[in-house]
Amino acid sequence: MRYFALAILMTTLLLVGGCSPLVQRTGAENRSPAMKKNAFYMRDGARLPLKIWKAEKTEAVLIAVHGFNDYRNGFAFPASWWLQKGITTYAYDQRGFGETEQRGVWASDKLLISDLKSIVRLVRQKEGSKPIYLIGESMGGAVVMSSVVEKDFPKIDGIILSAPAVWGWQSLNPFYKMSLWVSAHLFGGVKATGKGLGIQASDNIPMLRNLGRDPLFIKKTRIDAVYGIVGIMDRAYDTPEKLTLPTLVLYGANDEVIPKPPVEDVVARLPKSADIALYKDGWHLLMRDLQAPVVWKDIAHWVKKRELPSGSKISRLPLFPDL
Repeated sequence: MRYFALAILMTTLLLVGGCSPLVQRTGAENRSPAMKKNAFYMRDGARLPLKIWKAEKTEAVLIAVHGFNDYRNGFAFPASWWLQKGITTYAYDQRGFGETEQRGVWASDKLLISDLKSIVRLVRQKEGSKPIYLIGESMGGAVVMSSVVEKDFPKIDGIILSAPAVWGWQSLNPFYKMSLWVSAHLFGGVKATGKGLGIQASDNIPMLRNLGRDPLFIKKTRIDAVYGIVGIMDRAYDTPEKLTLPTLVLYGANDEVIPKPPVEDVVARLPKSADIALYKDGWHLLMRDLQAPVVWKDIAHWVKKRELPSGSKISRLPLFPDL
């Protein structure tokens, strides 16, 4: 009986191994990347919708990389504030999100990283010698972290990581790892809403309700897309020692989306030059919380002067004394 059960298990694993989570199709990479008024166009012809909040006199530039299931409009409020402070923001829809093709289908780490490289080069061509910073929210932070450590990544002046998604495979217990792996390989196209998990992303309830009504914000997520984001979070988790650029990490003490232990671990491994801001009243969507203007101001001052006027800057450890 034991051998029969083992045979069934081995057969099941072989069948599962023959399936793969769905990832995006790409065209031939035979074009030069280009930027037009409302979109970036990549080497394979992919169109990534773009929104620019242009300052009258640009002192610095932010390239904004949104979070999972979100899109470029997630930066609308802070970018509208920053432009009044001389900071121009470029926010784009990453593949699989917003108004891109194959919406809801995970793009590979390689594609997301390649896109960001091309976008930085295009923005540099347009903005010349002005300081350019990358700002990534949640999954966007993982994409930024994974990208800037690449040897051929173009020159930038620093990175800002808002509640970076670093909850990768190393943070999951064996049962969750196996469950996600099997589900992604057998039932990758099944969609889940996340309702019932009891997780709150922000204390700004009207904003959360608006997201629920926004047709471009993804509410039902493919299981193989969850598998994909865990992969890039795992990749980001391994980068801290390599992040030699000026770095600002922002995290909310009430964050229920990205657990504290992996954030603590990542922060502990960052170079000593990195600046860490912990907002006692902050949640996961720091730039859209009720206290968001405090965060916007910190980001603007850090970009220009490496200062955090809110006083939220903390020493490296312990980041969370109550752990």
